Amino acid sequence: MKARWLLAVLVLAVSACGGTATRPGEDKAKAASINVELGIAYMRHGNKQAAMEKLQKALQEDPTLVKGHTAIAVLYEQLQEFEMAEQHFRRALQLAPKDSSANNNYGGFLCRRGHYAEAVKHFDLAAANPLYDQPELALTNAGLCLLREEKLDQAERYFREALKKNPFYPQALLNMARVSLQQQQYLSARAYLQRFQEVARHTPESLAVGIEAETALGDRDAVASYRLLLKNNFPTSPQAERLIGQPADGN
Repeated sequence: MKARWLLAVLVLAVSACGGTATRPGEDKAKAASINVELGIAYMRHGNKQAAMEKLQKALQEDPTLVKGHTAIAVLYEQLQEFEMAEQHFRRALQLAPKDSSANNNYGGFLCRRGHYAEAVKHFDLAAANPLYDQPELALTNAGLCLLREEKLDQAERYFREALKKNPFYPQALLNMARVSLQQQQYLSARAYLQRFQEVARHTPESLAVGIEAETALGDRDAVASYRLLLKNNFPTSPQAERLIGQPADGN
């Protein structure tokens, strides 16, 4: 079973989307911060042109704003302007080499570009920062990147480390279920999936894991239940297309 790429992209708190006018005397650093938040808000709503205008303005006001360089790098990647994305990711890390958000996002960029070993180094840097409040995110991303290289054992170690940091982190739980399935450890896959269900809603991926694990374990009722959820909730998903036609006993 191929692991799907679930690397998380930039996640930043966003302020209210008000006007951009600043009061007389307001310093440029504050204005830059406001424009970064507005730019991120526009990105989240899919308005890339407005996002670019706000982020470029922010960096004109404060060229040393790490959050601004990271955000605009993510936007450039979305626009497939990879050289510009690389330039701004690197600038963010020149300004703040230990910044966890910048390292995590640059790691994601590198992994999507196929530079796996370098990507994992940046995920490690992000997770190692004691001030980072989401080390499980960076660790899970490292595991996902290693799965792209088919390094299953190394990926598993990262997912387990993520769960040490946060035993309830859904993506680490789901990916441990996937890894267990690939290792033919079906009871473990079931257990991790049950833990996933306690903290998150089902996705097509989680239901597919459930169908395959329970088919291997011979639990026809569980297979039927997962198949019904997949059919009803995600009828157009690739997982539904691949699995719904199978009989519950897998024959």
